[in-house]
Amino acid sequence: MFEASILKLQKAVGVHADSIIGRGTLSALFRKLGASNARAEELALAANVHMRTYGILDNSLRFIHFMAQLTHESGNFRYMEEIASGKAYEGRKDLGNIYAGDGVRYKGRGPIQLTGRANYRKYGQQLGIDLENNPQIVALPSMGLMVACKFWSDNGLNALADKDDVVAVTRRINGGTNGLEDRKKHLALLRGWV
Repeated sequence: MFEASILKLQKAVGVHADSIIGRGTLSALFRKLGASNARAEELALAANVHMRTYGILDNSLRFIHFMAQLTHESGNFRYMEEIASGKAYEGRKDLGNIYAGDGVRYKGRGPIQLTGRANYRKYGQQLGIDLENNPQIVALPSMGLMVACKFWSDNGLNALADKDDVVAVTRRINGGTNGLEDRKKHLALLRGWV
């Protein structure tokens, strides 16, 4: 991100303007977007590492698209686990839910709401963590943020964010355009802060 964008963001979230986007700035941002203090601190700890690793902090468009999508998916960072039971995902072979109970077991978790046995297996294998047999750990804010960054990268979302294409980004995350207006609202808010 450019120095001017970082300074503008720091002013918007009420932290010392030092032009360094780090844990303090990220924590203040997560709080301003709705996370509790403890959750904001944990998310910021992970974001400060993983958003860099996956190129999300390389420019403002990537950053605001990522944050807007996660803000929507997690209900303003209040929910790290889908509120619904997950029964709607039973038998969804497109999600890898092939055994009875998979829908509930592999319901949406983390700030990106990772869903489906196949996704838990894929991202667990790629990150070297057994998410398939321990799906509940994706609901830990720091773990969920890391998984979200990997998902973002693997699905080519930096390139779509670089094009400022909120519809395409939404389709890759959601499979459709569910919540598009809310996602656009968060994107506009964040755009005004950077």
